[in-house]
Amino acid sequence: MKKVLSLLVTLIMVLSLAACSSGGNEGGGGADSKAEGGSNEDSGDSGDQYEIAVVVKVVGIDYFSVFEEGVKKFAEDHNVNAYVTGPSTADAAEQVNIIEDLINSGVDAICVVPNDATVLESVLQSAKDKGIVVVTTESPGQVGADYDVEMIINDAFAELVAEDAAKSCGGSGEYALFVGSLTVPLHNAWADHVEEYLADKYPDMKLCTDRIACGEDSALARETTLDLLKTYDKLNCFICFGSQGPIGAAEALTEQKKVGEVTVVGNIIPSEGSSYLESGAITTGYLWNPADSGYASCYIAKHLLEGNKIDDSFSIEDMGDISLEDTTLWIDNPITITADNWEEFGF
Repeated sequence: MKKVLSLLVTLIMVLSLAACSSGGNEGGGGADSKAEGGSNEDSGDSGDQYEIAVVVKVVGIDYFSVFEEGVKKFAEDHNVNAYVTGPSTADAAEQVNIIEDLINSGVDAICVVPNDATVLESVLQSAKDKGIVVVTTESPGQVGADYDVEMIINDAFAELVAEDAAKSCGGSGEYALFVGSLTVPLHNAWADHVEEYLADKYPDMKLCTDRIACGEDSALARETTLDLLKTYDKLNCFICFGSQGPIGAAEALTEQKKVGEVTVVGNIIPSEGSSYLESGAITTGYLWNPADSGYASCYIAKHLLEGNKIDDSFSIEDMGDISLEDTTLWIDNPITITADNWEEFGF
């Protein structure tokens, strides 16, 4: 009888331990599942937040500071990790190095404002080959990019600048052409059309010398302007592409007390050029909102990352009409900046 009771007790203890073990496992499994669920949710959020790196021509100038505001706004609006990086000088080789590092880090998309369209072709193609979305701006038809987006229509923009320049200097004399560099696609496309337009419409206006690369450096533009004024007696107009070109030229005219005698037109950030507009050292500025460029580049990148196509129905809210030509998206939003209206633009 004692043996039977002993066996019963033992059996009851074993069954109790098994039940506890089973309950403990369920409880432990529930805790583990909750922890894993939390971990998966966190990683899911991180995985859903695309990383879009935006490589600009040069950091530290007002144009790309405003451009960056558009990238930041997009990041906030669409819950993505979008940010700006770039070289400290307008150096195409350094852009290549930065893009190579981004490829190795495994970003989802790279947006670029090229310093040299040709130099970047290979590295952009390498990014695409690794499944990275590539979007450029200020480089129509960029080889190696999925798409390029432009905020103005090139020929119309160039004609606007050329026409105002010609009228400001009386349609005769000599003019100088500044560009960011001799390899920046957009600036040189504008410069080509300006030369053609003025030769046809204003034959009494002559280009004093070959176009000069100094539009991304105000100090260099100032020095260049001073040298040209000494060299060419009939020089009465500077057409400057690159946001620092008009600033440097205006500084030189102010120093030489030639404000009102020489026309300066070109790309400026309204707030940066305001004092020179008001003094008359810069006659007129022309641009678009750089923040729109940053926003649109990231918008297109995310659209493609989500598996969507770009076609004639594609649109970006508040950007206006968009025309698709091959892989270039054209948005026509130029602004003309004067002493009377520069405050209206808010940047």
